[in-house]
Amino acid sequence: MNVDRIVHIVAGTLVLASVALTRWHNPNWIWLTVFVGANLLQSGLTNWCLMSSILARLGVNTQGACGVKP
Repeated sequence: MNVDRIVHIVAGTLVLASVALTRWHNPNWIWLTVFVGANLLQSGLTNWCLMSSILARLGVNTQGACGVKP
């Protein structure tokens, strides 16, 4: 599994979790969804993602990863 797939899995999981928490726990959890969305937008515009950089330093396969220098 490469960095891009892990980033997409984590982002999707965080969005779904925050929507569930917003619905059944506290409406303020919507801010987690806003944060994830803003980071996805920033990553798309700048071609740089902090999580991709961290995963690359941890040794995760970076083949085909956007914005990560091997």
